[in-house]
Amino acid sequence: MTVRPGGGRAIVCSFAAAIMLAATGCRRPLKPGDPLRGLSASERNRFDQGKLVFDSVFTPETGLGPLFNANGCAECHEDPVAGGTGDEVERHATAFHQVAPAGARQCDELAGQGGPVYQNHVTAALHTALGIDSEPVPAAATAIAARTIPDVFGFGLLDAVPDSEILAYADPDDRNHDGISGRPNRFFDGRLGRFGRKALVPTLREFNDGAFAAEQGITTPASPTEETVAGTPIPAGTDPAPDPELTEQRAELADAFVRLLAPPAPLKFSREAREGSDVFKHLGCANCHVPTLTTGDSPVAALRHKQVAAYTDLLLHDMGPDLGDLCLGLATPTEFRTEPLMGLHLMPQFLHDGRAKTPEEAIELHGGEAARSRDLFHALPPGERAALLAFLKTL
Repeated sequence: MTVRPGGGRAIVCSFAAAIMLAATGCRRPLKPGDPLRGLSASERNRFDQGKLVFDSVFTPETGLGPLFNANGCAECHEDPVAGGTGDEVERHATAFHQVAPAGARQCDELAGQGGPVYQNHVTAALHTALGIDSEPVPAAATAIAARTIPDVFGFGLLDAVPDSEILAYADPDDRNHDGISGRPNRFFDGRLGRFGRKALVPTLREFNDGAFAAEQGITTPASPTEETVAGTPIPAGTDPAPDPELTEQRAELADAFVRLLAPPAPLKFSREAREGSDVFKHLGCANCHVPTLTTGDSPVAALRHKQVAAYTDLLLHDMGPDLGDLCLGLATPTEFRTEPLMGLHLMPQFLHDGRAKTPEEAIELHGGEAARSRDLFHALPPGERAALLAFLKTL
């Protein structure tokens, strides 16, 4: 979009930047790790205090472990700044039953046996007690999957999108016959899910509290007890810190930091990238990677009634057997939440397990409901293919 106020010099914003900054015009792009624009002094203070919690390094004496993947939030969410991605790869496991007994669920998250996250590290005390270096995955698992680290930029905006907007994009029976059958995942109590690669977790606060427990072994008032070691109680004396290991105040501050992180500013459009945005729509990519979502009411003005250039519908879509791995909630092994594309230009790898090293490779690996778009991508003339990739690299 080009605007020439008063016939003077042109001010150029990308399409996505125009969406993000519609209320304020083209200003200095936000840098990764910046807070949302428009915070009050109190909200900015909570953001800054929350970053201190996010950057904290825990030890066994302050609550780490005895099972853990990282000793602090920022150990994984570090690239290019706190809140970004990381190079760690986790192990997740579940058991999917093609034919479940009457009244039973198809998916067993193995919660009673340590799942679905199996930690890669243990404290010295737990190693001495059990002689293990990581949490063992039980034989009941039907799949063990790799999970890379997502960034959490803009997650507060995703949390503020009303359920009604997400459900408006759902078409589980493909009534419009476009081959796209997005459906919601739901938490175990029936609430709409939106966070995580399988869209199981309903709220950002639960997502953040769950990360303290599953990734660092840190108990909070919301998750006040330690997990087991693959279903076996943690041996006495291996967890010296009293529960909960993180106070409610510190948990709230960590949540405030993540909630108030701004989405990454998109890069400026070139003419080629502008053409690529049209190719993106022509291929049907925007049917799942919906360009904008709109937030609803929020006590934080910076989150209230904002357009978010997230490029997702937050729904589950069948991506085909080549990408399939775990079940989770209502999500079958081949179903994944549409990955938000905001901040794509900052990502070093793609897809849920990082197997794609470029956006082009990620497109090539799309199957299931995305197979038609993938095949149309294959058929693109070189110029249109280059334009599409140029567009993606601006997001």
